[in-house]
Amino acid sequence: MTTPNELRLLPWSGPGDKPCYLSTDDPDSYMSRLADGIEAIQLGTASELLEEASEALDSQGTSLDDMRCLVKELTGALQDVYRVATSRGHLWATCDPHESAY
Repeated sequence: MTTPNELRLLPWSGPGDKPCYLSTDDPDSYMSRLADGIEAIQLGTASELLEEASEALDSQGTSLDDMRCLVKELTGALQDVYRVATSRGHLWATCDPHESAY
């Protein structure tokens, strides 16, 4: 939840890969819910890729091309997860420590 003067880093980039921000104090607004949903998808994708990477590393038959493709996908997922973590960490840092996070 953002405070009235706080901006939320959104889980997608704008033109030129520039960060996008949302200014709202309503966690139930359409854009807030959309951002929450996209963050959930991004985190789920990262989890699936981690499992796939573990399996590929355990397999002797994984080709170099397959590993390159997997590394590219993991890099994108890591960028998404980093953006989510940055956004959430920033929001937590601005919260009142006496308020419940849930």
